[in-house]
Amino acid sequence: MKELVLIIISYLIGSIPTALLVSKRFFGIDIRDYGSGNMGATNTFRVLGSRYGTMVMVIDILKGLSAVMLYNFLPFYISHELERTNLMLGLGTAAVIGHIFPIFAGFKGGKGVATLLGMVLAIQPIVAISCIGIFVLVLYLTRYVSLSSILAALSLPICVLWIWNEHEVLYRVFALIVAVLVVLTHQKNIGRILRGVESRIPILKHRDKRKSNQNHG
Repeated sequence: MKELVLIIISYLIGSIPTALLVSKRFFGIDIRDYGSGNMGATNTFRVLGSRYGTMVMVIDILKGLSAVMLYNFLPFYISHELERTNLMLGLGTAAVIGHIFPIFAGFKGGKGVATLLGMVLAIQPIVAISCIGIFVLVLYLTRYVSLSSILAALSLPICVLWIWNEHEVLYRVFALIVAVLVVLTHQKNIGRILRGVESRIPILKHRDKRKSNQNHG
């Protein structure tokens, strides 16, 4: 019963509509009416810029992390590793579901990538840091948040199954499911990337301007 209560709380934490709150607080708009209509960090970067996109991303990561850490309220799980991992997966998944289907925003949310990252960061930091490294590298090279998210998600099962060789079966299955789901939820983004019409986030402007000047010089 206590576990169920924590899972419900995790869902409510995930349901906090960060992008919606930021867009209304600072711009007086509903982020879902602009860009892709998605209430996540990627669309916030696209519509509101890197400053507010970063703000939303960090808060959404903290949602996943804080939800997972709720296991600390049940002393039994602190000293039982296998049961703790399973509960953490349940808590984190509830938060991700809350982000995708937020009760506080008409069940129309984001894709859950940032909240998922926070979840993995709490469960296995070294795996999360590896995925973050992939995300940052791809973002630096391409400025596509969507592509960065996809490749980071695909690197999750690679890290879990082979590089760090995690033994928990449920965690392995979870990593594979996550990779598949992220690819499926980003199909439109993949199509736009292939057509060359996917929006790039407004970072590294000076680098791009310098390259453009060199090409025309």
